[in-house]
Amino acid sequence: MEDQTVKKARSGKKEFVGIVRSDKMDKTIVVAVENKALHPLYKKYVTRIKRLKAHDEANEAKPGDRVRVVECRPVSKEKCWKLVEILERAR
Repeated sequence: MEDQTVKKARSGKKEFVGIVRSDKMDKTIVVAVENKALHPLYKKYVTRIKRLKAHDEANEAKPGDRVRVVECRPVSKEKCWKLVEILERAR
């Protein structure tokens, strides 16, 4: 995975690129977003992984796919992201 920072979509909403880890729920995917940050004391890069639940209306994303998700209004208790596009399919 590549180093991804927070990008703002034209509408001012946050946007991430990540890898789909799970699609076991109906119309929901779990996306892992990886970020490398420099540790302030040890000056070593640490990989941080954020797991987001995103709404996938058509159930088209599969584990291993590289996807773009964007912030949206809360769909459920933990789901406030939606799938925008699939950038790369898993092999």
